Amino acid sequence: MKLVIEGVSKQYAGGLWGLRDLRMEIGPGVVGLLGPNGAGKSTLMRILATVTRPSEGRVLWNDADIARTPDPLRSVLGYLPQDFGVYPHLTAREFLEYLAAAKGLDAASARRRIDELLGVVNLSEVRERALGGFSGGMKQRVGIAQALLNDPQLLIVDEPTAGLDPEERVRFRNLLSELSGERIVILSTHIVSDVEAIATDIAILSGGRLLAHAAPEELLRTVEGRVWEWVISSAELPAARQQFQISGSVRRGDGVHVRVVAAQRPGPHAVAVAPSLEDAYLNCISMQRASAAGVER
Repeated sequence: MKLVIEGVSKQYAGGLWGLRDLRMEIGPGVVGLLGPNGAGKSTLMRILATVTRPSEGRVLWNDADIARTPDPLRSVLGYLPQDFGVYPHLTAREFLEYLAAAKGLDAASARRRIDELLGVVNLSEVRERALGGFSGGMKQRVGIAQALLNDPQLLIVDEPTAGLDPEERVRFRNLLSELSGERIVILSTHIVSDVEAIATDIAILSGGRLLAHAAPEELLRTVEGRVWEWVISSAELPAARQQFQISGSVRRGDGVHVRVVAAQRPGPHAVAVAPSLEDAYLNCISMQRASAAGVER
C-alpha cells in the first residue's frame, strides 16, 4: 500500500498557484498535514481524493495514476472534506444508509457498519433525529462516520476536529490512531495538538510548497537547543514579539513567561527548555517566511 506524489502543482484561474512541485511518498500510518490557512492543504486533499486534477505532475496509488484510473482508489477511499454537507431532512441513520448504498455496500453489512460507527462517534442515541437539528459538531461526527463506512485503506480528513468539543477531539484523535495500523490516514489541520500525539509522519506546507516531511522526532531535533523560557514584564512583551519568534506566553505573578524559538539566548535570564512540535512547526514556517523576505533569523 503506497501513495506517491510526483511533482504535483495546481494552478487556478488568474495564474494563482495553489501547489508547486509537491513530492512525497506515503505509507501506512498517520500523516499530519500542517500549515497556515492558504498553505495548499485542502487543494492537495481534493487532488488525492480525485475531486480535482493537478495542473502538473501525478499521484500514484499502488503504482497506478489516479487521474487516469481513479476507480481502484475510489473503492478504498474515505474522505471528509472541510465543507462537508448533509441532507437536513434525513435522519443520521437514513443519511448513512444512503451513502452506504452509493458506495456499494449491501444492506445487511451497511446496517451493521452504521450501528458500529454511530457508537464510535457517540451518536447512537440521536440516530433517528433529523440532521437539520444537529449542531455543527454533531454534523462533523456524522461526516467522520460516513468517511469510515467502507473501512477505507486511504482515509483523508480535512480539518476534522472543527466544531468538536475537547472531549470529542480526544476521542477522534484516538480513533485515528487505532485506525492507522493497516491503512494510510492523512489528517490536515492547522492545530498542531491534533497531530502531536498520533502522527507517524508530519508534512508542513506553506505557500503551496512542501517545507518539511519527516517523523516528529526528526522535526524536534531541528529546534533542539533553540527553545527558551524567558520571564519578562507585560510592557516588554510587544517588543519581544517584534524581535523574536514566540510560540507561547503565560501571565503569572512574576511576569509573562514567554516561550521563544531563537538560535541565541534571548535574554540573560532565559532558560533552555525541551522543544515541542509546535516550536518546530513555527520555526519551520518562520524560516520559510524569513527566507522569502531575504532576512536571516
